Amino acid sequence: MPKPVRITGRSSSITNSFVNGIIPVVWPSASQVEEALAVLGMEAAVVCAYCGDTATEWDHFRPLVVAQKPTGCISEIHNLVPACGKCNQSKGNKDWRVWMLSSARLAPATRGVVDLDDRIARLQAFEDWGTPTRVDFESLIGADLWAEHWRNHRDLLALMRVAEATAEQIRQRITATQAPVEPPVPQSESEVGDMPTADASPTRARSVG
Repeated sequence: MPKPVRITGRSSSITNSFVNGIIPVVWPSASQVEEALAVLGMEAAVVCAYCGDTATEWDHFRPLVVAQKPTGCISEIHNLVPACGKCNQSKGNKDWRVWMLSSARLAPATRGVVDLDDRIARLQAFEDWGTPTRVDFESLIGADLWAEHWRNHRDLLALMRVAEATAEQIRQRITATQAPVEPPVPQSESEVGDMPTADASPTRARSVG
């Protein structure tokens, strides 16, 4: 069953949006991509830099957000590595090396990646490759506009807390109107015998009828 959703449970997504919505995106040239992949040892095939599975996306190697504040890193080839969905989701905004060696769910060490040391060495080479951009947003755009951006962020999170309180009242009223759910009654042997067998799909049952 799906887990109950809390409006305030999306706070980190809101923060990420407030940072992702303003960071520059620098598109790399074909030669830059080739060079980055060569540093990662991916001349033959592009795979997840962390575990070696099929790469499905690009991950920000250095996090964009730490402690709900932008790090100054941006979307550029020096800060992007091929990744699979499992690694990207598990890593989040953690330091790449600490996370890879941790017992975090879906981390490479947890999943028993056999060539972990080799992958760490390649990623270290990638980290040493080139100079990543660091943007001091407040100095660049001015303190007033920067303060306004984060004031909007604070106000939105406050509104989410109000919305969560309203949603809780709605949940309580709905629960109060619902009758208790009775546990299923065990079936007798004769009833079980009349049920379709495990391999009888709805499509097959209709075609027989």
